[in-house]
Amino acid sequence: MLPWFAKGKFPLYLAPMAGITDRIFRSICKELGADVMVTEFVSSEGIIRRDDRTRKYTEFDDAQRPVGVQLFGADGQRMAEAAKKVIDWKQPDFIDLNFGCPVNKVVSKNGGSSLLRNCSALAEVASAVVAGVGDQVPVTGKIRIGWDSNMINAVEVTGILEDCGISAVSVHGRTRSQGYSGEADWSIIDACACSAGIPVVGNGDITTGLDVEQRKRQTAVHGVMIGRAAMQNPWVFRDAKYYLKTGHHPEPVCSTERWKLITRHCREAIAWGRYGNECRTMMAMRSRLMAYTKGLPGGKRLRSALCKVESLCELEDIAEKYLAHRNKDGNYAAALTT
Repeated sequence: MLPWFAKGKFPLYLAPMAGITDRIFRSICKELGADVMVTEFVSSEGIIRRDDRTRKYTEFDDAQRPVGVQLFGADGQRMAEAAKKVIDWKQPDFIDLNFGCPVNKVVSKNGGSSLLRNCSALAEVASAVVAGVGDQVPVTGKIRIGWDSNMINAVEVTGILEDCGISAVSVHGRTRSQGYSGEADWSIIDACACSAGIPVVGNGDITTGLDVEQRKRQTAVHGVMIGRAAMQNPWVFRDAKYYLKTGHHPEPVCSTERWKLITRHCREAIAWGRYGNECRTMMAMRSRLMAYTKGLPGGKRLRSALCKVESLCELEDIAEKYLAHRNKDGNYAAALTT
């Protein structure tokens, strides 16, 4: 069994999210209590053909361990070759195979959740990667509960992956056709966990410590994976652990702490340089800023200002005005027009 599933442990995973879970954000979530990291998904063909360009997606710091690199593709032998390249680069703790991505550009190439419609091809991919990697690192997989409401086959797919030598499976409780709409079906996730002889991690609609506690208590999952909630609130991991320990929710993060983390994230992203110079990095960070500030008082006016930022100095100026006006009279929106 993977060591992070040892007796008594219930790991909290940060879900892989394209354009979100880069090296900087993973470090932040690790500091705030996430137990297991998974990189953004990476094209196996991209790794084979454009090593230098693709390495950025597979970068991680040792402090993030255990961390896995997630690959997608439809050719088992090519994916095995890509996995071995990744292992040669930096020896991740595991390789994760993406069988759940619903995005059209992935599905159209027979990758991601497309393989849920073709279990023989899915088994070929999983078996080839497991055999290719050998005993260097474990191989895990991530799936959805099915292609659509007429093809819900997560229990079957979990069994197939187990038979192929996959060490653990993460199950998102929606079908591919649902995308991220509707509610995650945890009864199917539970059925996967009950039927499998390997760890099953549940994913979908986890936003609070109470959610984590309920899924731990009410289902057979061995851990949970948190994705979109962490984009807005990376403190969700810390809060969940506090709730599991005490049965109470901690005090909400104050605005000052939130802004401190927001500016830190941007500063470190600029220093990293993955997105280019400072202006390009801040433009790339705009969607992240929208997520971070969701739910803050005066949020609409705040996001109108943040969607135009081009420098760290501009961001810090917005933060200073916001916090100063909050301390004066609480009229957040007006602070951004002065």
